Parts: sequence; C-alpha cells; structure tokens
Amino acid sequence: MDYDVLVVGGGPTGMMLAAELRLAGVRPLVVERLEEPYAFSKALGIHARSIELLELRGIHDRFLDGAPLLSGGHFASLPVGLDYQALETRHPYGLYQKQVDTERLLTARAEELGTEIRRGHELTALAQDEDGVTATITGPDGEYRVRAGYVVGCDGGRSRTRKLAGIPFPGQEPGLAVLMADAEFSGELPKGEGMGPLRPYGVIRRDLRAWFSAVPLFEPGIYRAMVFRYDHVWPDRGLPVTETEMREAITELVGHDCGLTGIQWLTRLTDVSRQAERYREGRVLLAGDAAHVHFPSGGPGLNMGLQDAMNLGWKLAAAVNGWGTAELLDTYHTERHPVGQTVLRNTRTQCALFDPDPRLDAVRETFTDLLRIDQVNRHFTGLGSALDVRYDLPGEHPLTGARMPDLDVLTPDGVQRLSGYFHDGLGVLAGAAAERWKDRVTAVEGEFEGPAMLVRPDGYVCWAGDPDADEAGLDLALRTWFGAPL
Repeated sequence: MDYDVLVVGGGPTGMMLAAELRLAGVRPLVVERLEEPYAFSKALGIHARSIELLELRGIHDRFLDGAPLLSGGHFASLPVGLDYQALETRHPYGLYQKQVDTERLLTARAEELGTEIRRGHELTALAQDEDGVTATITGPDGEYRVRAGYVVGCDGGRSRTRKLAGIPFPGQEPGLAVLMADAEFSGELPKGEGMGPLRPYGVIRRDLRAWFSAVPLFEPGIYRAMVFRYDHVWPDRGLPVTETEMREAITELVGHDCGLTGIQWLTRLTDVSRQAERYREGRVLLAGDAAHVHFPSGGPGLNMGLQDAMNLGWKLAAAVNGWGTAELLDTYHTERHPVGQTVLRNTRTQCALFDPDPRLDAVRETFTDLLRIDQVNRHFTGLGSALDVRYDLPGEHPLTGARMPDLDVLTPDGVQRLSGYFHDGLGVLAGAAAERWKDRVTAVEGEFEGPAMLVRPDGYVCWAGDPDADEAGLDLALRTWFGAPL
C-alpha cells in the first residue's frame, strides 16, 4: 500500500480526520482539488460539543484564543433565542470562529502530526477490491494512481468520491433561495422587528414570501446580509452572484439598497437537503458534507463534519492497525447516520418557520411560546449544540451511549480533568484496570464521583458500573470496542 487511508478533501472534516488517523499511527494522504484554501467562510461558529472534542485532544485553546464567545443562538430567527448558558458542559457557549480560521488551525494540527497534503490534486476514478482501493488522481503534473487500504470522501456536497462509489444521495428539493453577502452598508438599515434577537436589522415582506436581514459580524462595520425568497427562481446554484444582482434583490425588498458597499464575498444557497443512503461502501466511506447537506441555519454542518471525523477516525485506525473488526467499522454508519437524519429534520423545520407566509403565523407563534418553556428551550439547544447526541450502545447504565461527563479526578499530582487523559487518542478506563488492553486503553488512577467508566476515544461512554459486580460486562465492552486483548 502507498498509504493506509486516502482522504479526499482538505476542508475542516478532512483535516480533522487526517489528524485523528495520524494520532493513531496511520499513514493518510490528503488530496484537495483547490490549490489554496478557500478565502471566505460560510460557517461562522463552533458548537459546544465540538469544543469538548477539541479539548479531548488538548487543542481547544488554539480555537478559543481571542475568539468571541456567544451566550445564545437562534431557532428559525424566532423572537425567543436559545440559551447556551443553560447547557451542562464546561463550555456553555458557542464560539465565533470563521471557517477559514477553523480550517487553518486543523490543517496546522494535521501537519504537526506528519500528514502529507497535496493541494491542486483531484480524485478522478477509483476501484476497490478485497485488499484495498486504487485511486486515480489528477494533479498539476498529470494523472497518477495511489493504492490505499481505505478511501474517505470529505469532498463536500457534490462529492466525487460518493458518486464514484455509487452511493445514492436522496433528499428534498429546494423551496427556498438565498443570496448572501459579507459587506458594509453606508446607508441606514431597517430595524429587524420580529426577526429574533440575533437579527437586529432587516425587513419582512409577507406579500413576497421574502425577507432581508443584516447581521453585524465581529469585524467592525461588516455585516452578513441575506435575502430569502420562497418559491422564487434564481439562476443555477453554481453561477456567481453579481453585485448588481445583490443590490437589486435588497432594493426589491427594502425600497433601496441600504448603501451596500465594501463587498467581501457573494454567494447563493438553497434549502436543498440530502443524505447518503449509507456512509460506507466496502472500503470507501463518507464524512461531512459528502454524507449530508442541509440549510446552514444554526451552523450544524461544519460541526457535524468534525464530529463525523472524530467518530470515524479511531475506528478506521483500528481496522488499519489490525485489531478493529468489520463490525466496529460498521458502527460509524449506524451511529452517525441517525444523527444526520436528526439534523436534516431540524434544519427543514427551521426553513419551514423562516417562511413569512401569513398562513404560517400561528405555527411560528406556537413555536415561540414553546421556546419560552425551559425544558423545550433546553431540548432545542441540546439538539443544536450536539450535546444531546446519544448512541444506542449495549448496556443498562444510564451513562452508556452518552457523552462522557468531564469529571474532576483527584490524583497524587492534584486535581485533573478526565478530558486530559484523551490527548493520545486512546480509550480511557476510569475506576478499574484493563492491563491486557493497555496499548489501546489508558487507565485512570485517582478518585472521582460517579461509577467506573469505559470511554471510547471519541468521548462516548461504552460501559459504566461496578467493575466487581459486572466483570463480564466490562470484559465484553473492552472486546467489542477495543478488540481482542494482548
């Protein structure tokens, strides 16, 4: 094999996955068709669960450094926002972080660990057999072939990898068209009455089933401006947006262009939503937007990609390193596909609520009332932040399948957080011993409140309880998630 894993796509998902593979001693090659990183950012935030995952690897401070913290979010821009500070986490906030900066930091992490990255190289064909995958790559110097044990498509919604693997991508056709610009405004912006706490400027045109909003970004004087139109035909998604088109779209809704100037970026998007039927086809797997696309309300896309990579990385490394079973690798699909379904349902719901059709006023008012109920607000906040993701794992203890509580551990060297034991990318066993799995599981020696726990490298509990009373259950969990013992 030339490489253990070929990662197609060098965005945040691909770089997160490559870093996870290198941490486990696997040799990945990342190929990215763009010669330079994309200069603009559709995604602007990192959710609480993603920050927790970065903390498991000891790199979250790089992302927190100088980045503004967000105390709340929105659900379909309804008047009642989501309260991040009510979340049960050490990171009860969202992080304002541009996608370009997230990608830069993750690329640096992958390079630190020794990842080979080839920019300006594009996957054009692949063929798999029982032993591996042969990929045809086109680069600046022509076409060549790479032999790898596995290929992971992290190459976006129009994934070439997914198409070459023959994986269907069914979903919902668009009913919403959006123009978006990061720009300045020299004129007066209309007050965004009824548009929610995070959209202070804008106007709703119920007669046109359309609205305009301008949200101030953290760069002085820069706004993210968006024009929403329902059942409206605009040019093909792939065509560039012109300044004239954006100016005319704002003028139609507001009556003037609000002094649109200093345009940094223009793009168009729709509410098309699709999900791959399966995330694995033999030795080809999908992660991030290659596996699921949806409207970016609340910013789940980038975060879900990072979480896909965290779930897949250690399992794929286990397969490469010889102790991971086919059944273990299959759990990537069985665990992450339902998460994708939930996110698509969430974003589709928000797109329905965005529609200013007067016939939907009662629905929006009902949802607004519901969000005032603490438990309901907590539900949608947990859903949007991914803190409530729970996998259907075998075991009776309430913690099994849930994300690990980041407990304080009293050790001879002082108090340490449980999250600090995951920096090497191994599993962690707190409150018990597993000597025969010491190459794959770190034992925590110290005192803490709560039951003994076996935690996977991605931070999810796969066994909890009393190791003396449930010795067989612990042994089974170790074999299931960490292979046969030494």
